[in-house]
Amino acid sequence: MKRISFSLFFLSLLLSTGSVSAQQAQVIAHRGYWTVDGSAQNSISSLQHADSVEVYGSEFDVHLTADDIPVVFHDSKVNEMAIQEVPYADLQSVVLTNGESIPTLQEYLDAAQGLNTRLIFELKSHKTPERDREAARKVVDMIDAAGLTGRTEYIAFSLEAAKALHRYSPQTPVYYLNGDLDPQAVKALGFAGIDYNYKVMQKNPDWFKQAKELGLKVNVWTVNDPAVMQEMIESGADFITTDYPEAAKKAVLLHSSK
Repeated sequence: MKRISFSLFFLSLLLSTGSVSAQQAQVIAHRGYWTVDGSAQNSISSLQHADSVEVYGSEFDVHLTADDIPVVFHDSKVNEMAIQEVPYADLQSVVLTNGESIPTLQEYLDAAQGLNTRLIFELKSHKTPERDREAARKVVDMIDAAGLTGRTEYIAFSLEAAKALHRYSPQTPVYYLNGDLDPQAVKALGFAGIDYNYKVMQKNPDWFKQAKELGLKVNVWTVNDPAVMQEMIESGADFITTDYPEAAKKAVLLHSSK
């Protein structure tokens, strides 16, 4: 009995000191896992492929159309149409490179049911602060209605959108993407962490330590070079966002075996 008690104590000590694999960097598939046959950026297939390789999360991008339908697509335009300025009906005939249609957010959330990967939800910037807030309110309501709040994390370049997401869903982690605020400023806004381009973090390497001291998480994007993956992991990134999630998982495993 004493031997069992000691083992439990030792395990709890390891957990508290961060000396187990739970503290390793996690991998996020950028726009889903789309760099495989049969997939496409921000497609439902990319979400399913991300889930199949058991990454921490699958990132995707959402715009609000002119008639208030949230759709999953990265670029602001498709076939010369500004997504936020046209009704959803104008987008229904657009075909992605794998033959899928542009998914609505509702279709995407329906597909996420039964999967395990977390939803790394980027709300794209809209033209006005009012529109950012409106989009934030609508998507939070949809995530809540789908019962996916506990599996969702929000990210945004727009500070107004990020603040609105945090206000409408204070229990959900929100990360700021723009790269212009230091960890102290991000902490003051109540966000969960920073989600910056890896070049921003290379220019500000002390932000890794500052963020950790403030209890913030650090995500870096979009890291496709194996050497940069190792650099970011060694610097203390909590998350690596990449177009090549299986390669990033190998980089994490390699680092943990050193």
